Amino acid sequence: MFDFIQLIRNENMKIYRRPRTWVMLGILLVLTLAPSVLMMTLPDAGPDSMWSAFPVGMAIGFFLVTIYSVVVAAETVAGEFSTGTIKLLMIRPWSRSKILLSKYVSVVLFSLLFLLILFVWNYLTTWLMFGGDPTYRVGADNLSPLSYYMLQSVYKYISLLMVVTLSFLISTVFRSGSFAIGLAMFMLFAGQGISSLFMMLGQKWAKYLLFLHMDVSRYLDESVIRIGELGEFTLSFSLTVLAVYYVVFIALTWYIFNKRDIAT
Repeated sequence: MFDFIQLIRNENMKIYRRPRTWVMLGILLVLTLAPSVLMMTLPDAGPDSMWSAFPVGMAIGFFLVTIYSVVVAAETVAGEFSTGTIKLLMIRPWSRSKILLSKYVSVVLFSLLFLLILFVWNYLTTWLMFGGDPTYRVGADNLSPLSYYMLQSVYKYISLLMVVTLSFLISTVFRSGSFAIGLAMFMLFAGQGISSLFMMLGQKWAKYLLFLHMDVSRYLDESVIRIGELGEFTLSFSLTVLAVYYVVFIALTWYIFNKRDIAT
């Protein structure tokens, strides 16, 4: 167990020793603060409370955290192959599975840390600028804004985790960080359009396509979502589909990494 913790610590050091990581954090903080600053400069159309500005900052920030996490996930394995340091890892007294798991865990921890920083930073800055509103309620269940947006962040993290896991898989298969980043981002942005195309063609199996289920935060406002001819979707159904894809992604990643000839 101690060896595994050391592996995770080593992977975290690789991530946080890079100036790029801190540049990413700086950009995240500045760009999520910018909408609130712009709203404050509006003469008569500024928000009544922080809860008008908070979701804007979260939307921008979550988009950035997703990109950052994809970049880190894509390079954590592919970078070892491109620099040749993967061979040095293989001669250590650790199994391939432990090495790969430590890399995956470090990427997940990175995404969670940045998402936590985003939430706290956005909450504090909007609260200081605009103040709160104890009467404000959000969503179909009339939740308090803090509860609603915390739950929304958890739901949105599910989609982030799926994209990160897909990027991790592509990085392991093709050993190219740039290709993994490009393909993962393409699938993220074009996936919904591709799914819609199959829907228009009347393909019933399209209801099982990954990207139709990525945004489970929609279920905060509607318990049942109807998508065209595919019928009604529920949160449990979407989570089940995502879970199947997740298991497949993880299984393929581990199988390919353990079977790969590191010398080539």
